[in-house]
Amino acid sequence: SARARHEQATAHPAARSAAATRPELDDTVVIVPMYNEAAVIADVVRRLRRSFPHVVCVDDGSADDSAAAATGAGALVVRHPANLGQGAALQTGIEFALSNPETFRFFVTFDADGQHRVEDALALVARARVGTSDIVLGSRFLSHPGRVPFVRRLVLRAAVAFTRLTTGLALTDAHNGLRVLNRSAATVMKLRLTGMAHASEILEVIARERLTYSEQPIEVLYTDYSRAKGQSSVNALNIVFDLMANKVRVAR
Repeated sequence: SARARHEQATAHPAARSAAATRPELDDTVVIVPMYNEAAVIADVVRRLRRSFPHVVCVDDGSADDSAAAATGAGALVVRHPANLGQGAALQTGIEFALSNPETFRFFVTFDADGQHRVEDALALVARARVGTSDIVLGSRFLSHPGRVPFVRRLVLRAAVAFTRLTTGLALTDAHNGLRVLNRSAATVMKLRLTGMAHASEILEVIARERLTYSEQPIEVLYTDYSRAKGQSSVNALNIVFDLMANKVRVAR
C-alpha cells in the first residue's frame, strides 16, 4: 500500500497559504513523481502552484535535495525511503491523495523534468470536467508531431500500434505522462509495474475496467535536461521493450 511504501509526508506552510489564481481547482490534485530532480523541481512546482492549490510530489528515493526544493516551492512531499520506480511513485501519490481528508475529484499526473506545460494540464482538467471521460490522456501527436524527435516518433508510433493490438484502445499517443483521472478511475488504478511499463499498465486498466477515455492535444518540451533524464531517442526503445516484457509477465 502507499502507507507501507512512503517514509513520510511533510507540508510547507506555503502549501496552504499561497494564493492560487484558480480557486475553482480546489477539487483537483497534481501528482508529480520525482527522482533526483533538484535542478528543476522548484520551478515546476512554482509554475503549477500559480494555478493548482494542491500539488503532491512523490520523492522516489532521491539522493539529492529534490524533497527540500519541492517543499520550499509549496508542494506537499511524500517520500519513498528507496527508489522504487515511477509506477510505484504514481501509485503512492494516487493512494495518498485518495486518503486525504480533502475530497478530490480530479487527479493530474505531471512529470517533474519540466517537459509538461501547466496550460496543457489546465486544458485536460477542463476536458475532464465535461464528465464524458473517466480519463483524459495528453497526446503530443494531436498538436505538433513534427517537434517530436524523428527516431522517438517512430518508436512511439510502434507503441501506439502495439497498444491498439493488445488493448483495442484507439489512441494516438500511448506513452504520455500528462493525464487526468476522475475519482472513479483513480480508485481502480492499482499500478504494479515500474519503469516505463507503468504507462502501458494504465492503458490496460482502462481496457479491463472499461473506463471511458479521450485524448487532448498537448505539447511536450524536449529540453536538454529532459533528454538527459531519459527522453533521448535511443532510450525511447525501452518503451517497446517494457510493453513486450509486460505482456510476457501477464501471459505467465
